Amino acid sequence: MLKVAILDDYQNVSQDFVDLKKLLGKYEIRVFNEPFADENDAIEQLKEYEALLIMRERTKITSNLIKNLKNLKYIITSGMRNKAIDLEAAKKRKIIVSGTEININPTCELTWALILGLARNFKTEIDNMYQGYWQTTVGVELKGKILGLIGLGRVGSQVAKIAKAFGMQVIAWSENLNLDKCSELEVLPTSKENLIKDSDFISIHVQGGERYKDCITLNEFDKMKKTTYLINTSRGPIVNEDDLIIALSTNVIAGAGIDVYGKEPLPEGHKLRFISNALILPHIGYVTAENYSIFYNQMIENLEACVSGKPIREID
Repeated sequence: MLKVAILDDYQNVSQDFVDLKKLLGKYEIRVFNEPFADENDAIEQLKEYEALLIMRERTKITSNLIKNLKNLKYIITSGMRNKAIDLEAAKKRKIIVSGTEININPTCELTWALILGLARNFKTEIDNMYQGYWQTTVGVELKGKILGLIGLGRVGSQVAKIAKAFGMQVIAWSENLNLDKCSELEVLPTSKENLIKDSDFISIHVQGGERYKDCITLNEFDKMKKTTYLINTSRGPIVNEDDLIIALSTNVIAGAGIDVYGKEPLPEGHKLRFISNALILPHIGYVTAENYSIFYNQMIENLEACVSGKPIREID
């Protein structure tokens, strides 16, 4: 019987979206609800498994992990892009890697929840209401403000459209900015330096990886307005976390809305948890019932297709 591991189901909800009981006669399935302590722990716990069903980039599927999982035949990820998988190592082992569709609108929606939460001081005022206080902050309006988008791809484009509805000016920069897309969306292309200097809100929507690692450091924070808010719903390492903590703690910028981190889950004692002008969330940008239904059902479809010798949604 094929041994299948469903990884990083932190909330233990996979079985709410796909009926695993129907598969028990065909597969031996184990759901892992906790992250692994380290790579050695992952190797030890997964050494018997032939298929890994993984959620986004929660567990890194490195060349070393792949090398040590001698029985591994299939890696199936949510989404069609996962930089946590060493595809070259998988290819050398002739391991089939496949993915699923994904709705991008939840990340855009969460981005706007963070922007609005920062603009109107939701964190402070919600805490105040539970403690018996009333109106201790003064918010800012979005109309007329400048939104700087680092990245104008699928998510960034959606964010830009909503910004226009709020009456904001939108500027954008990335290393491969599509000028036709800028024209279509009435977004002003600009340099990274000008975006950093001019924006009232900066929202990040580029892919992770080495190209944009440490794209925002103290050098950039020092050039921002003191009233600027930074939003990151993309990938944690794009913003240097230590520098972010310094910038927030010393009020170099007004605040930040963060859904992604260098280490996830975010450690219990992490400094970001204790900074008053940080509106932080536990990487829930893609975590919706609609997406999870797509993920888990298509993962099983992919698994069945692989076992039948006709893989679908392969990732090269």
